[in-house]
Amino acid sequence: MRKWAPLLAVCLGTFMLLIDITIVNVALPDLTKDLGAAFSQLQWVIDVYALALAALLLGAGAMADAIGLKKIYLAGLTIFALASLACGTAQSVDWLIFARGVQGIGGAAMFATTIALISTSYQGQDRGTAYGVWGAVSGAGAGAGVVVGGILTQYLSWHWVFLVNLPISVVAIALSAVVFTDGERRRVRLDVTGMITFTAAAALITFAIIRAGEDGWTATAPLIAFGAGLAALAGFVVIQTRHENPLIDLSLLHSRAFTGAVLAAALLSLSAFGALALVSIWLQSVLGLEPLNAGLALLPLAGTSFVVAGIFGRFMNGVAPVRPISGGLLLIGLGGLLLNLVQSGSSWPALLPGLIVIGFGVGLSIPPLTAAALAAVPKESSGMAAGIVNTARQLGLAFGVAVLGSVFTSRAADVLQRRGVPHSADIASAVSGGQSSAVIARAPAAFRGQLDVAIHQAFASGLHGAFVLAGGLGVLGSVLCYLLLRGAQTASWDKKPAAPAGDQRNPAATYTP
Repeated sequence: MRKWAPLLAVCLGTFMLLIDITIVNVALPDLTKDLGAAFSQLQWVIDVYALALAALLLGAGAMADAIGLKKIYLAGLTIFALASLACGTAQSVDWLIFARGVQGIGGAAMFATTIALISTSYQGQDRGTAYGVWGAVSGAGAGAGVVVGGILTQYLSWHWVFLVNLPISVVAIALSAVVFTDGERRRVRLDVTGMITFTAAAALITFAIIRAGEDGWTATAPLIAFGAGLAALAGFVVIQTRHENPLIDLSLLHSRAFTGAVLAAALLSLSAFGALALVSIWLQSVLGLEPLNAGLALLPLAGTSFVVAGIFGRFMNGVAPVRPISGGLLLIGLGGLLLNLVQSGSSWPALLPGLIVIGFGVGLSIPPLTAAALAAVPKESSGMAAGIVNTARQLGLAFGVAVLGSVFTSRAADVLQRRGVPHSADIASAVSGGQSSAVIARAPAAFRGQLDVAIHQAFASGLHGAFVLAGGLGVLGSVLCYLLLRGAQTASWDKKPAAPAGDQRNPAATYTP
């Protein structure tokens, strides 16, 4: 049993940080009721965690090289635990958003070191077994998030979707302190300015998109934020070309195949997962499902992806990655378009065809992504390449939630306005935040039936806008990735890659957003 204690410590941390990407989705309506959150604030509750993961993942890996794997992993676990406590006891949505950001910082430190800890703890056949178990736990996190979140929200409260991390963190910290050693370290000049400019660029562009959903795409605030984000991004690019140890070696992007893998990672997360929070709110606030039933309604996506990845991973070794990646993105796009079966009078079964097709595409395309990226770059850059792919996936999710949410709000407001609902923009924001029942209850009795019909139609229209955009981007991504990955080196991708010596930034592919 002691032999597998390091694997248990790593899997506990991995499960927590990945499940927290999706566990909050089914808690959004209850969270709105308790904290009075606006829809834009709900978007930040999801996005700030993904942004922190994306912005700090590569930097955390570099810190692990300099300070030691054990120290960074333990620091990540501790920060994650304290932030989870702050999230679970939050009395305002602003404090919750701040705590979620800190939680993402801890998650980045954990995510950047997990694979390297396995690599240094096991050799030979044991290492392959450990990677397999870690991959299974990672895949289970995607499906478990919506179900565990539903159970905790329905039978306890939304606070427990965060507080449940505390006992797991205590066990993981105690175990990690005993079973891991720091191993070799190397002197690294950390790219602090690169980390700051990258974080600023991602946050400002996300803010601009979310604010545009409220104020309009030509309003002053989103335009200023978008311009500042582009300036920060330009600064980041300049810094990367001059720093001796950059977060991202921009020369890697000269490889068409590597660029294709990064683009596929971002578009996959955006297309497959960007609208799930909206769907969860629709299931609960419009259809009236309990949180657990809403979580179960979303489970076919994660369940299908997990099964497909396990089955096809056995038979696709040696197949050119362009086929499963571009084919998977095409299925994700078609699944997004199939979600338009949802109409104003539909119930949850209308989601099933689209979710299953999306899940099939996710399961087909995610496993080869990291291997395709690694095959396209020099061996000594494989750690950075894998980190960039995972960073792209988190950014894709963050931008997806922001963009699709803005499209949803705009279309819903238009429908309410056309139906003569007063204060249509405010009502659309409240409805998209899960407050449909409260909005109807506050309306005059004679107007409630008409308002209920208008809300159903507005929500369906908003979902259609989000689904069409997500589906279209999936199809477009399929075409672009086919062109970029065509002729890419065939790689063996049925095994998780080991972290290369001297670079611990190699979180391998998982089945999660």
